[in-house]
Amino acid sequence: MKVIAYIYCDLLLDSVPQNINWQWEVERIYEDLAKKNADGCTVRSQLQQLLTDCQHESVEYLLVRRLEELGDTVEEVSDRLNELEAMGVAVIATEQAYTSEKSQFRAELLKLIKEIQYQHRSRRIRQGHARNRLEAAPPPGKAPYGYRRGQGKYIIDRSTSPVVKDFFDHFLLYGSLRGAVRYLAKKYGKKISVTTGRRWLTNPVYRGDTAYLNGEIILDTHTAILSKEEAAQIDRLLRRNSRLPSRTASAPRSLAGLVVCGECQSHTTVTRVTRRYQDQEYLYLRPISCPRSPKCRAIPYQDILELTIAKVCRDLPLAVAGMNSPELDTLKNNLGDAIARQQEILTQLPALIATGILDVETAKLREYKLRTEISTLQAKLATLPPVNLRSVAQAVSIPQFWLDLSEAERRFYLREFIRQIEIIREDKKWDLRIVFIF
Repeated sequence: MKVIAYIYCDLLLDSVPQNINWQWEVERIYEDLAKKNADGCTVRSQLQQLLTDCQHESVEYLLVRRLEELGDTVEEVSDRLNELEAMGVAVIATEQAYTSEKSQFRAELLKLIKEIQYQHRSRRIRQGHARNRLEAAPPPGKAPYGYRRGQGKYIIDRSTSPVVKDFFDHFLLYGSLRGAVRYLAKKYGKKISVTTGRRWLTNPVYRGDTAYLNGEIILDTHTAILSKEEAAQIDRLLRRNSRLPSRTASAPRSLAGLVVCGECQSHTTVTRVTRRYQDQEYLYLRPISCPRSPKCRAIPYQDILELTIAKVCRDLPLAVAGMNSPELDTLKNNLGDAIARQQEILTQLPALIATGILDVETAKLREYKLRTEISTLQAKLATLPPVNLRSVAQAVSIPQFWLDLSEAERRFYLREFIRQIEIIREDKKWDLRIVFIF
């Protein structure tokens, strides 16, 4: 009994299948990769070879994954099935309920016609989207706020892009998503939800890149509203805020969300205390959910802030100096070298087309894959600490630097370096332990 198999693969949509479990002992596999001739018709040379071999050899079974792989239309699929049936070859679709050796296979085929038509139509739509990706064209749908469509790409909308840019600048300055959303509503009357604001902050379109539904990103396809440095800073701020308790990112006090009681492990909240007939107020840091009895006492906010600044000025340069700088530099260099290699290959593609080594369609597919790989490497590089971290640490280790800042600005810098501040209690005395993010 001779069993053969046939695979049709469109590289625009799928990767070449490897190690398919046919659950049969297959003697030979015929494989076609989607290509079109000068007339725009799909070339299936291996399928034609399969039909020729079946005329000269005795073949009992042909295995396919799905019937639509036998042709681009229902008529083509039906003609190939009739041709194979006339030669005595039974066709089995392993991913569909179909086998032509059964007596009722015609009825099964009729049931599958609508599914085959649907799959062909879906493939044509996805092929169109895939060709747009090769051209780095925007995906279907409305352009993000701040852009409009034109010339096959996104173009900055001069009437709305200043609103988006101001939103980003406010977030970069204060590190508060909710605060940036409120600022937008107050200044421009542009009301968006916090979820929409977060999507703006992470949307590759505002960074000059195009993202597709399959998760792949192509860099530098249009004019950006955000620079690469600003985008990397936004990503660091979002990662930093994700470690903080809910709603503390926009809290007015710089220590909000950072301080934890070392005794009860409870986060703390800033409480205000006033006296009757007096304008002066007193701020304290008090554990939110202390289980102890008596509860851990509150500590004056200003005392903790002053000690925090003193410890940051003393310990931050030492912590930065203790980072594994050679290993970090090696990682950055490796990523940079990998990006340079991919970009060098990109520059060689036009010459390969001119010499006929690559056809235009294959070259475009290769270019698309290279650009998405470069995007992935750039994303890894952007997650690493900034190169100038040592110089920044030296600048912020001066006490006067902190004293000249507003609470919102101080909040920004403290969260840039500190993961947690732990209160260490000893009888009636207390001390602080600063946990840096690196």
